[in-house]
Amino acid sequence: MNWYLAKMVFRIVCGEGDHTPQFDEQLRLVAADSKEEAFSKAQALGDTEQDTFYNSKQQLVQWKFINVSELYRLSDLIDGAELYSRIEERDNAESYIYTVNQKAENIFFTHTHQLLKLA
Repeated sequence: MNWYLAKMVFRIVCGEGDHTPQFDEQLRLVAADSKEEAFSKAQALGDTEQDTFYNSKQQLVQWKFINVSELYRLSDLIDGAELYSRIEERDNAESYIYTVNQKAENIFFTHTHQLLKLA
């Protein structure tokens, strides 16, 4: 049995879809004996996780599975091994850096808060 990292892509459509197109890229771990089996399992997972619901504004929201766009076999689990990399281009570097630091701070303080609750 091997582990694979699958990138699954969903399109998010709200209402009539008169908005900037939105896509959710998810990285998922899949256990399989072969690349073909991992691909099929990831596609099946994407199909089952499609969803339709109404948001707080009573607009229909649809999560539509597009496909599996990337699939990587994880040969060895090594501490610090790179699993995924993506180059991000932004118009405002400072805004992007600020957002990354805010997310990191949220992770740190959420974890600290959870530890304090256990005490």
